[in-house]
Amino acid sequence: MNRRFFLGGLAAVACTSTSAPAPSPAKPGLDRIRIGWQTTWATQGQLAVILMRTNILEQHGFEATFHGFSYGGPLNEGALAGAVDVLFTADQPAIALASKADNWGIIGRLMTNRVGTFVPPDSPIQSAADLKGHTVAVPFGAAAHRATLGAIQRAGLKVGSDVRVTNLGLQEIVALVGAGAAEGRWGNTHAAAAWDPAFANLEHAGAVRVIDQADVTSVVVMDDRFSARVGNAGERFQKALHAAYDFFRADPGRANAWFKADSDLPFDVGVLELAASVEPNLKATEPQGIRVHLDEDDLLNMQRAADFMVEAKLLRGSVQLSTLLRPSALRPVVASVTASQVDVVGAD
Repeated sequence: MNRRFFLGGLAAVACTSTSAPAPSPAKPGLDRIRIGWQTTWATQGQLAVILMRTNILEQHGFEATFHGFSYGGPLNEGALAGAVDVLFTADQPAIALASKADNWGIIGRLMTNRVGTFVPPDSPIQSAADLKGHTVAVPFGAAAHRATLGAIQRAGLKVGSDVRVTNLGLQEIVALVGAGAAEGRWGNTHAAAAWDPAFANLEHAGAVRVIDQADVTSVVVMDDRFSARVGNAGERFQKALHAAYDFFRADPGRANAWFKADSDLPFDVGVLELAASVEPNLKATEPQGIRVHLDEDDLLNMQRAADFMVEAKLLRGSVQLSTLLRPSALRPVVASVTASQVDVVGAD
């Protein structure tokens, strides 16, 4: 595949967003729910389209409309505007939303996703320790920013005196890599950071070489006002997500094809597989091995995210993660149906 065309396509989809039509009244016995999802973000995207294209939500008492957003920032704006009832997002946007509006809370685990720091393939830099005296471009305030700073600190280096860290958006980083593909140089930038699927795309295409990788805990966030109107909403929704995971692990090829079609992504399937490689639920051998609640490691990881946001002045004051959690966040659940009991709705 032509690398410039491939990277250009990624930059283009980074700006896309979709929205669902105005909802009609729910069918009798079902609760209407508006789901916010991110249209170019794997592995969340496969879970979203599984919920769209099957009767899983109906089997758990919901009738849904899906509202697509290009990334976490606009999704938070939609939540604050009352456009969605539940949303899929990463740790830092979730913490930012719940800290800004106390009617939003975390109801469970969504997935594990990757962020990474990388260099041109032929760069002499082999690890974070080799970044001394060099410049790293990162999207400030993102989880990739946090992960790169962590790698620098673990290497015994100091930001500023040892390593220069500059602010560059994800789309600009993709463009930077594409522009320097032929020469193997990125001007005065020696390394950069991103998250999946952009990160996986660059790695899979051979456009970068990874020197550090970290995992991020992503979550499901729900409006308490919706929960108050709808009985047991958080637990029922997480059971539906559990069923979506069971469907995904049983037929990943179909899930990937649906996501590519719905999002119009120019990604090779190998990119989606690489992005999903850190998600333990897809390695489960039976439904009971799927986990959609937060465990101790998730909570520690998210508390570190909250602490980073305070240090980076993304939050006005300290945050205790426990205040952002709702009861279903820590409660193990199992879906009401298995993959074999799920029907595809509409065209496959």
